[in-house]
Amino acid sequence: MKEDNLIKEKVHGFALEIIELYKYLKIEKKEFVLSKQILKSGTSIGANIEEAQAAQSKKDFLSKISIASKEARETLYWLKLLNDSGHIQNYSNKDALFDEITSIINILTRIIKTLQERQKNE
Repeated sequence: MKEDNLIKEKVHGFALEIIELYKYLKIEKKEFVLSKQILKSGTSIGANIEEAQAAQSKKDFLSKISIASKEARETLYWLKLLNDSGHIQNYSNKDALFDEITSIINILTRIIKTLQERQKNE
């Protein structure tokens, strides 16, 4: 599936950006709790997509992709919280992070809906 490759590339690049945000939060803002939360959720999106590649069934694949979607939504929550609390208001890549996580969520949602439709029609 073409979207699978696109999503794998997007989440890998996004994870690298999240690692940079984590470093910024720890070093510049001395923020150690929320930074760890966003590091975990932001990097686990790709880990779950990689796990899906080794799924034992279509149902297992859908489950792993669904977990990746949940992690992406959690990451968006942490980004909003960090922004609204003033921790990343001046972070140079803030807008790009919001744009990218929104794009990732949209792609994952399309993949999930497509898989669910296929399962219904089988």
